[in-house]
Amino acid sequence: MGKGSSENVRASSVRWEILRQALLRRRSSIRNPDDRFPGAISRISRKTTHGFNLIPRQLMEAGSDQDSNFRDARICYILPIVGAPSLLLTQRVERVADLEDFEISNRNNVDTTGLVCQWPSEDVLAHFCLSNRDMFKSKKVIELGAGYGLAGLVIAAISDASEVVISDGNSQVVDYIQRNIEANSGAFGATKVTAMTLHWDEEAASNMSNAFDVIVASDCTFFKDFHKSLATTVRLLLRNDTSSKAIFFSPKRGEVHDTF
Repeated sequence: MGKGSSENVRASSVRWEILRQALLRRRSSIRNPDDRFPGAISRISRKTTHGFNLIPRQLMEAGSDQDSNFRDARICYILPIVGAPSLLLTQRVERVADLEDFEISNRNNVDTTGLVCQWPSEDVLAHFCLSNRDMFKSKKVIELGAGYGLAGLVIAAISDASEVVISDGNSQVVDYIQRNIEANSGAFGATKVTAMTLHWDEEAASNMSNAFDVIVASDCTFFKDFHKSLATTVRLLLRNDTSSKAIFFSPKRGEVHDTF
């Protein structure tokens, strides 16, 4: 690769190299894409290695290859508020997905983005909810595309919301959400907390139309093909009231957020 080639390499090539590494288990034998494409990595959007650590966390337990649950890790999130409970989440070890995950995803026409890791936007949304907890008091709240549900669990634990629904379109992810709700049930006080499989379409959302005071979501505008159905879902779920609101957090990726 000649001099100046890092400026000319296509961003898609760099992304494919990163994906290749993520899918191959033995990373030690794979060249780092930063070495192969010097300078190009900084020009593309990719996940930070450990998020932004806005809410301190500790790894409590991680499975090994000899463990039947080797894909899972237990993370303790320590909410930085005096008297606030800690939250214990079970989630996938980062970058671990297998063929079965993709088969289930294809069969149900959903993606696996909420399954493979906790995305940095969720950390940012959870911190925002923590810092603005008064806006959720006595409200009915739903998190869309929640992944493992950190933001929804934070709202349920510290805001005195009347109800929090934590939803995702992937049933595997919702199983993790349910486990996390059960593991932290003592932290929610009188707040009703439920997990839900929710696809972004008019039929699914119409069963809960005009139901929620606040909608929160992180990194849900990535796929442009879902923009229309997501907007329809938000419109149907929000209570028909001037005080209702939808709060979206997304990283800057071209014009995708503005387009939505």
